[in-house]
Amino acid sequence: MARHLITSAIPYINGIKHLGNLIGSQLPADLYARYLRGRGHEVLFLCATDEHGTPAELAAAKAGKPVADYCAEMWDVQNRLGQGFCLSFDHFGRSSSAQNQKLTQHFAGRLDDAGLIREVSEKQVYSNADGRFLPDRYIEGTCPNCGYDKARGDQCENCTKQLDPTDLIEPRSAVSGSTDLEVRETKHLYLCQSKMRDDLNKWINGKKDWPILTTSIAKKWLNDGDGLQDRGITRDLDWGVPVRRGDQYWPGMEGKVFYVWFDAPIEYIACAQEWQDAGKGSDWERWWRTDKGADDVTYTQFMGKDNVPFHTLSFPATILGSGEPWKLVDYIKSFNYLNYDGGQFSTSQGRGIFMDHALEILPSDYWRWWLLSHAPESSDSEFTWENFQASVNKDLADVLGNFVSRVTKFCRSKFSEVVPSGGAYGPQEEALIAELTTRIRAYEDYMEAMEVRKSASELRAIWVAGNEYLQSAAPWAAFKEDPDKAAMQIRLALNLIRLYAVLSAPFIPEAQAAMLAAMKTDDDSWPDDVSAALATLAPGHGFTVPDVLFAKITDEQREEWQARFSGTRT
Repeated sequence: MARHLITSAIPYINGIKHLGNLIGSQLPADLYARYLRGRGHEVLFLCATDEHGTPAELAAAKAGKPVADYCAEMWDVQNRLGQGFCLSFDHFGRSSSAQNQKLTQHFAGRLDDAGLIREVSEKQVYSNADGRFLPDRYIEGTCPNCGYDKARGDQCENCTKQLDPTDLIEPRSAVSGSTDLEVRETKHLYLCQSKMRDDLNKWINGKKDWPILTTSIAKKWLNDGDGLQDRGITRDLDWGVPVRRGDQYWPGMEGKVFYVWFDAPIEYIACAQEWQDAGKGSDWERWWRTDKGADDVTYTQFMGKDNVPFHTLSFPATILGSGEPWKLVDYIKSFNYLNYDGGQFSTSQGRGIFMDHALEILPSDYWRWWLLSHAPESSDSEFTWENFQASVNKDLADVLGNFVSRVTKFCRSKFSEVVPSGGAYGPQEEALIAELTTRIRAYEDYMEAMEVRKSASELRAIWVAGNEYLQSAAPWAAFKEDPDKAAMQIRLALNLIRLYAVLSAPFIPEAQAAMLAAMKTDDDSWPDDVSAALATLAPGHGFTVPDVLFAKITDEQREEWQARFSGTRT
């Protein structure tokens, strides 16, 4: 049994997340965590809400609520929706926690002691219309690199180029839209990332198994132009982690807070402390400190490509620069973007399907299956209602759901609701077991390599193999001439339902529960020996015919939903 630490990129608190956010980190992380648990490994799967910075302040102001109250309410909403999508976090934390505040201040002090913090007197954009300094991400304009007209002042989300607000063409306030901006002087603390360049380069070059998408983005930031730049870690805001050392403000930093991208990744560590303090586990340091046992932990992060620079450079610079034995990430699984019906999903513009609306119209397994089987791994992918309908109907309803329905109903009609006895395997059954053994081993390889789409494709092929066997064996025909042979065929098929439940659990956990319940078993042991697995439900074992696992999506439903979600969120 191995030990696996898994973190998903933590979502901003400012609103309900759309399906593009979900497939970009949380859902594939859950897939991997569920698979590893199913194989008997020890897993700690952590996520949290990212609650600091201007996004939270503005969303709270729009809602007419104090920011702390707004964040508490939205944490509850995001937590509930995560549960609705069966996200199996061991703990879903908050970056505003006392644990994260203390740890963030601790890291800043360690970095300062190591000579990696410097004070900079700089000029920042001030919006006269808004009466405040504008954080980089709340200044918008046209990207000078790619021409995208909604680039932010810290980064262009279209081409991922790191920017300063003064780089933007025709900058404007993202708060009010005002172009009445001026530059004023203020003091901030900077993390001297440039001093860590060689250490980071050596570390990244040692990650030979990382996805090309991850390493290419990291090396672009590390080596393009003047290389890795020092970066401000404080902001002129009211809401956030105060810039303190112990009980005292950092000299000259009174009233300022740490930059959200400095404290947010530290929440991964603090989240483990929250997990322990909530009574869900113990000895959190054995997951995070190599001097406390974390040297035998495999740490995997999941994120969208826009988060890669911070997780491959800024957060590692914080950990390495501290000089303390914290666990560094072993593998980063990054994803491209999921687009929506000819355009982009957008939280700020309310475009696309959001998690709450998705669960209102269909159970989570429908969405989980489509999103994971179309995960944007090697390139961006696109959600269309036509493709969604076809995938649900063909994969879930016609292949898996139909198999379960045909097998259980036929057995009930001919043998009653018990696993029938009689008969012995023949060449068809031996061939099926051989095929399933090969495919399950391939499925395991893809899952362990975090090849999400290939895993989904192999799982579907495993479902198809059972359908092809059933069609070829034709127990309804065999029953007329040789009832014992038909009993053997249907006994094998009933065991296939249990096997499919176990294998499908990482993708469609609600269907897994329904299949196991129908088979009246809680045996979810992994099929290391396929032949033995297909004998788990012995003759005489009872079962029930389940309700329809997956209802087909009609053309009328598709057209209704396509029209409903064609504009902005309401």
